[in-house]
Amino acid sequence: MRNLVAAMLLVLLIAGFALAEGTEPRAAGGPAPFALKGASGASAVNTGEKTAPPEVVDSGYVLGPGDLLGISVWKDEALTKDIVVLPDGIISFPLVGLIKAAGKTLAELKAELEEKISHYVPEPVLNVEVRQVNSMIIYVIGRVNSPGRFVINTNVDTLQALAMAGGLNPFAKRDKIRVFRTENGRTSMFPFHYGDVADGRRLEENIPLKRGDVIVVP
Repeated sequence: MRNLVAAMLLVLLIAGFALAEGTEPRAAGGPAPFALKGASGASAVNTGEKTAPPEVVDSGYVLGPGDLLGISVWKDEALTKDIVVLPDGIISFPLVGLIKAAGKTLAELKAELEEKISHYVPEPVLNVEVRQVNSMIIYVIGRVNSPGRFVINTNVDTLQALAMAGGLNPFAKRDKIRVFRTENGRTSMFPFHYGDVADGRRLEENIPLKRGDVIVVP
């Protein structure tokens, strides 16, 4: 219930932000503005996910549903598996059975697996890695050339995400871009002045993105 209320507040906040900025006509043949459904009746013009290049994930990465894991015990092929974290956050591994992975860091999951496997394999040499990050999803909406939902790496910042969305369209208000982030039931808003950041100023605004961030380009 708490998460539902937070999500509703985020939608209302973004809708109010978009409406407060007003609308502009589009040029003939130009890309149509994007709006959240409920804000102006429009729906996403691009719902296909775009994926950032592969990366090496460190042990502090927090796992999420959809992440592809590679788990192996040295010299034991039966305990070498590629496993996807299920939508409920669970994985299944031989000898261990079902175990919660989502919400844990890579290091925490490895430690838990080692402890459980050690009951069957003396001093197991265990390797746990993220083969593919699939749970780092963010949204770029508004006046960009290819708005939608994006699967990103853990090191993607706001400027890079806007580039993944095809860049700003001619009617974008470059210096009124906002990043909305919901954590622990609270929504924060971060300003992003595109022109300044692109010119090497206000670089502190070019924040690394987190899972669930929404970039709004009015």
